[in-house]
Amino acid sequence: MKVADLFKFKNEEIKMLHLTMIAFFVSFVTWFNMAPLATTMMRSQGWLASDHLALLAVMNVALTIPARIIIGSLLDRFGPRIVFSSLLITMSIPTFVFAFGNDWTQLAVSRLILSSIGAGFVIGIRLVSEWFPPKSIGFAEGFYAGWGNFGSAFAAMTLPWIALTMFGGDEGWRYAIAMTGVICLVYGVIYYIMVKDTPEGKRYMKPKSVHAMEVSSWGDMVLLIIWTVPLVAALALLTWRADNTGLLPHAFTNILYVVLGLVLVYQIFRILQVNIPILKKGVPEDDKYRFRNVAALNTTYFANFGAELAVVSMLPMFFETTWGISATAAGILGATFAFVNLFARPFGGYLSDKLGNRKLVMLTYMAGIGVGFTVMGFISSGWPIALAVAIVILTSMFVQGSEGSTFAIIPMIKKRITGQIAGMAGAYGNVGSVTYLLILTFVSPSVFFFILGAGAFISLLCCWAWLEEPKNSFGEEYELSSVDSALAGEADAVPALRKTSVG
Repeated sequence: MKVADLFKFKNEEIKMLHLTMIAFFVSFVTWFNMAPLATTMMRSQGWLASDHLALLAVMNVALTIPARIIIGSLLDRFGPRIVFSSLLITMSIPTFVFAFGNDWTQLAVSRLILSSIGAGFVIGIRLVSEWFPPKSIGFAEGFYAGWGNFGSAFAAMTLPWIALTMFGGDEGWRYAIAMTGVICLVYGVIYYIMVKDTPEGKRYMKPKSVHAMEVSSWGDMVLLIIWTVPLVAALALLTWRADNTGLLPHAFTNILYVVLGLVLVYQIFRILQVNIPILKKGVPEDDKYRFRNVAALNTTYFANFGAELAVVSMLPMFFETTWGISATAAGILGATFAFVNLFARPFGGYLSDKLGNRKLVMLTYMAGIGVGFTVMGFISSGWPIALAVAIVILTSMFVQGSEGSTFAIIPMIKKRITGQIAGMAGAYGNVGSVTYLLILTFVSPSVFFFILGAGAFISLLCCWAWLEEPKNSFGEEYELSSVDSALAGEADAVPALRKTSVG
């Protein structure tokens, strides 16, 4: 697949790619509609203080982690078309409530629910993998994610102007945010009408169960349980941060801790319930995969996307305080880290497709992230600011390119549970951002950059030890196992093909 192919809109797969990228873009515009209007909100609402906004920022990511897991499961069961359109339409409701909320409860609850829209990213990963073959999946997924993710930057650049210029007045922010809800609602309907889950004649593969990820061995079941714990622990960290604002009663946060404990117990129960019967029966050889591949990609998304979210939030202040430049100039320079997403992430997927070794591309990118952040740790006011910006952009190229190479591999681990695997890896990106942002409150920016570099090197070691090169990862079609064929009800009609796996 080439760049020129992206403009062949008569091709149905290209049309599906663009329609899904726009859905992701709309979800991110809506998800990040508060941050650029925060100061305007404070001026408009006399009672709204910086502590309120800090807690709203926490709530804006709180449910993204569990939502990505849940959406991944629903996606594998119902398909991308229904799930993405339902998510967009449903999330328009809390958007409207937040836009016209007049008290703290309305703002807090609606923003908490709205954080679920961050799970939209996972949906397109599965849909794109249905329409594009293994040989070009990296570039297709990279384009989808890179341009869709630009929705957050687009919101930051346009919503303040819309609020002040189009609507004006102290209440302009309400109509700007409500406008994103309208777009969400309308595009959800458009997506449902225009998108198909699979090409004509292709069966959408579904897992045996959507309640928990299937595994292939008893050891992998233990690993799945171990890797489930940090997902809940990250939510506990967010609860702790919310408690520190003083805006939530301690009794309420204690209840949340208990609820999170029960959620973890329930999730472990589901893992056991789904997998014990499968493992007792025995998994056919052609249907096995190794969970350590999922674990390796969890670490990469923790180290790359988690670092991206954390760095984007602190980079403008870093430039401002280090060189004493204006807040506007610092904001522009800081935005360069996210802006390169438009081409860096597709390029990472493209290299994964073209260089003939997806694991080697992944290792190279993780090494580049580690070196880049380590160099950033040495940046000081004595450096020419142009050189510092160049280092930041180069590091960002590696960060976002590695995100593209991560999701160039995920669809080939075990095709029928791509949604669940993408959901877990995506959730680990948010776990990374929560962890890194917490660390940032205790260390200087220089030390913070060194820690980000160390995280990338640790992920590099994990990928080197655990990640395996996918089989048939440059073929014309994904292979199916005997179990896939049986689940699809095609065992008698179609010869059972071996499934693409990385085990």
